[in-house]
Amino acid sequence: MTATEPRHTTTDGGAPVASDEHSLTLGADGPILLHDHYLIEQMAQFNRERIPERQPHAKGGGAFGEFEVTHDISAYTRAAFLQPGVKTEMVSRFSTVAGERGSPDTWRDPRGFSLKFYTSEGNYDMVGNNVPIFFMRDPLKFQHFIRSQKRRAANNLRDHDMQWDFWTLSPESGHMLAWLMGDRGIPRSWRHMNGYSSHTYMWVNAGGEKFWVKYHFKTDQGIEFLTQADADRIAGEDADYHQRDLYSSIERGEFPSWTLHMQIMPFEDAKTYRFNPFDLTKVWPHSDYPLIEVGKMTLNRNLTDYHTENEQAAFEPNNLVPGIGLSPDKMLLGRSFAYSDAHRARLGVNYKQIPVNAPKVPVHSYSKDGVGRTVNVSDPVYAPNSYGGPKADPSRTDDAGLWYADGDMVRAAYTLRAEDDDWGQAGTLVRDVLDDEQRERLVGNVAGHLSDGVSEPVLARAFEYWRNIDKQIGDKIEAAVRSGA
Repeated sequence: MTATEPRHTTTDGGAPVASDEHSLTLGADGPILLHDHYLIEQMAQFNRERIPERQPHAKGGGAFGEFEVTHDISAYTRAAFLQPGVKTEMVSRFSTVAGERGSPDTWRDPRGFSLKFYTSEGNYDMVGNNVPIFFMRDPLKFQHFIRSQKRRAANNLRDHDMQWDFWTLSPESGHMLAWLMGDRGIPRSWRHMNGYSSHTYMWVNAGGEKFWVKYHFKTDQGIEFLTQADADRIAGEDADYHQRDLYSSIERGEFPSWTLHMQIMPFEDAKTYRFNPFDLTKVWPHSDYPLIEVGKMTLNRNLTDYHTENEQAAFEPNNLVPGIGLSPDKMLLGRSFAYSDAHRARLGVNYKQIPVNAPKVPVHSYSKDGVGRTVNVSDPVYAPNSYGGPKADPSRTDDAGLWYADGDMVRAAYTLRAEDDDWGQAGTLVRDVLDDEQRERLVGNVAGHLSDGVSEPVLARAFEYWRNIDKQIGDKIEAAVRSGA
């Protein structure tokens, strides 16, 4: 049947429907009959069509596209989709962190930057943000951080006092706050922001050599931002501003693109580098590990069903392929469990069979049954077995490319190195990266945020927090808040 031919309504089972308007009743004026199975199907399905929203990153959108390798980096990784000239289909999702599904796109918040590559060796996910760092370095604090950014239990309102209470008691958040409260805290659109792995990953080449790496997706549209005033205005005019912008640009044939660059650290360097290279609150200086160009990501196809292709899209850092592995980054190791666990809770244990999540290569797994399973299982359903079932092949993996670790079981921060402190990189960002106008906007953004309901004990800590980053900036912030400017 072509798209122009008339189509008749059916039940979900495919049977023709008698009416789109009238329920089955006992006479025109009589009661509705329970055996009107189409009415019952419609009401029951409607009552169940909403799935739980994501805990963080609930509001977002994305598109399909392609990633093409334009430079030879085979010396660093054996991953098939990263070999010269290879093109790989992929899907993206961009999002805010703290807001609910109906929240404005232009709130000041980090933006999620999640990518799924349908590679010839299985799915590879890069789950990052539009900033190269994060608020903390230990996953034990993540749940508490998100709750501090959400809504109070008593009045169901977001509360700046709660946010700053957490931040000022967590000095490792200083670097991230210096980014978030600056210009890049509100990107003009998803097309005008970078994306970063933030975490450090391991790459392994065909010879078994290991490297530590960070991903930098640089927007080809250029970095652009919204001022706080513009963001506030747009939030009232068009809460879906960023989502509309991406969809409309692709609809017009203006396909946004990002160029992937990598920072690559030789494996042995990590042991003696001047600060811990796996600390998520820090960046690697480009002077030490310059960017190496890899390829280009282009988004060229809009979603056709937001629910099945965005709400049910499940990204997870543990979707890895041969040639790519995890690192000792504590936050990354925590997320490697948390994301897949969240998907099983929200979408069901068989979430990887949802088309947007399904790999484009054959799956030979011993997983079986469970709600929502659609792939047939055949015997044998256990391993090891004597009946021709799939067998693990260690030559296809990188289990040899792991790292060595030993020590007592402890609950402690990373072992301190020469330049391991919470304020140094944040201060460098404020003093050496931002210009005078950017610093003034930073002061205004922070002062405005602190002037909105932050209590005096927390306020005093906030001023000291910013003085630890940069005394002059901290003094200006306090002066602006105290004067009511």
